[in-house]
Amino acid sequence: MASKRTRKARPLSSVGRSGFTAKHELWGTPEKNEAKRVLQEVKSQGLEYVRLVYCDQHGLTRGKLLPVAQFRDALVNGLATTHALFAMDSANFIYLPVFTDDGGFGNDEMGGAGDMMMVPDPSSFRILPWAPNTGWMLCDLYLKSGAPMPFSPRALLSQQLERLDSAGYELIIGLEVEFHVFKIEDPMLTMADSKQPPEPPKVSPLAHGYQYQGEQSLDELATVMTLFHRQLSALKLPVRSLEDEWGPGQCEITLEPMSALDAADAMVLLRSALKQIARREGYLVTFMCKPALPNVYSSGWHLHQSLRSRKSGDNVFVTRQRGTVISTVGKQYIAGLIEHAAPGCAFSNPTINGYKRLNANPLAPNRAAWSVDNKAAYLRLVGGGSDPITHIENRSGEPAANPYLFIGSQVAAGLDGIVKKRDPGPSLSDPYAQTDQPALPRSLMEAVVALSGSEVMRNSFGNTFIDYYLAAKQQEIHRFLSTVTEWEHREYFERY
Repeated sequence: MASKRTRKARPLSSVGRSGFTAKHELWGTPEKNEAKRVLQEVKSQGLEYVRLVYCDQHGLTRGKLLPVAQFRDALVNGLATTHALFAMDSANFIYLPVFTDDGGFGNDEMGGAGDMMMVPDPSSFRILPWAPNTGWMLCDLYLKSGAPMPFSPRALLSQQLERLDSAGYELIIGLEVEFHVFKIEDPMLTMADSKQPPEPPKVSPLAHGYQYQGEQSLDELATVMTLFHRQLSALKLPVRSLEDEWGPGQCEITLEPMSALDAADAMVLLRSALKQIARREGYLVTFMCKPALPNVYSSGWHLHQSLRSRKSGDNVFVTRQRGTVISTVGKQYIAGLIEHAAPGCAFSNPTINGYKRLNANPLAPNRAAWSVDNKAAYLRLVGGGSDPITHIENRSGEPAANPYLFIGSQVAAGLDGIVKKRDPGPSLSDPYAQTDQPALPRSLMEAVVALSGSEVMRNSFGNTFIDYYLAAKQQEIHRFLSTVTEWEHREYFERY
């Protein structure tokens, strides 16, 4: 009698934790169907690798490169990485006691520098046009129990948007992002330069600058700008314009409006993509607000925002009332942003460097005021009245801000204004002259103090996250204040 043929068992996967996604019901039918479509695309395009990444507390992407077979397993099992990465400051110094029972996080699931789980979001899949045969996918973060990772910026924004959804609104965001592009003259890639943080590359400008939107300057930058556009378009990012900005090497890219979470995801991908595309071609892209280079001009991130009715789909900032420029709900939203501008700056300007712009740039806002189409204002009303594009532009942000936290803080502040029916007062025609209006924080130190005492931000984000974020920022501030600057050396060394 012939022996029965036995089916060869599939080897047990070493990726993630067996069946993690299904066990904790992290995907619904749309995600499962999208994952199947992604696997078909991966096969049809002949991809060999997929990068799985997430956005960390600083707004930077971290992740791993997986061969396709292991990527397939990660869709089912998730992918383990250490939550100790959330104990790192902006220079990757670990400042929390990660090997204790709670890792310094105050959470028993986060001790010992152990694992958290990256769960891919199939809807975020892209093929990277600059990396051969390589896909890319954003991940959400979970603890081993299946609970959301409490410090995950993407999860925190999603929670804010759920609150907004319950109030009957959807946030629409337009991105307007300034940055610098320089040619790398010396990458400073020696062992002696590989400090923590490393010595920055030596660079030169692509054009002289200070010819705002001059066609000649735009042409000098055309090779880089067209390269950026083609690659970003291949990533399905809805590029609206590419512009020559003010200072040497300063550029701007704007994207078409989109829903808030999509916009935050787009900002993460935009920054990561531009830096990688540029570096492969011998250029450096930086979203640092004001680099320490001669004659540079500080960069900003202008966040355009409006609310759409969940019921009708209409822009609720629009008004047809004669003599008014924005609806009552719009005014209440503005009032919330103004009232909570100081703690909000801890998210819109989360670096020491960002305040070099707010304090010294004549084109940046310095007081919590709103105005109709005046770019000196903290909040600028664009459109107005019955114009369907009516929206608010927050002009305070720096381009290095974490998009999930920046946008989430706008939801928290604006929704508070709506709930409490606040009134922002009349719009101001000359914001710089209105010295009676509240000043924006002059430093990260001031913003952190304001955030610490903000009941609205604590109620919105939760004390656990706010206290964690404050500790991270205080670590950054402590390192800065412990560093002797060139200014101090010049000021005191010889004289005293």
